[in-house]
Amino acid sequence: MSYFVTFHWMWLASAAVIGLGMGWIAIVQRGTGLSKRTMQVAAAVLVLAIALSATHLLPGRFGYWLDLGLAMLAAYFVGCAIGSWLRERMVWRAAPPR
Repeated sequence: MSYFVTFHWMWLASAAVIGLGMGWIAIVQRGTGLSKRTMQVAAAVLVLAIALSATHLLPGRFGYWLDLGLAMLAAYFVGCAIGSWLRERMVWRAAPPR
């Protein structure tokens, strides 16, 4: 895994930076979100992808791409969480006292 991160650090850092930006922006827009059924399907697909990656049932290039995609998705989610947290902290400090 360290080779994987060493070789693809730029892709992972880019995913994290994009996630940081999206997390910063996402706190401003309050959308309706996904329906419960769509969220269940997305969660099932993610669990299936993680299971395929963990059991190495997808060999070769496609398995490597799956591992890279999951690692980039994790970096993106971490960036989103940090961006949302930073935006919340900045807005909270900049808000006038009541």
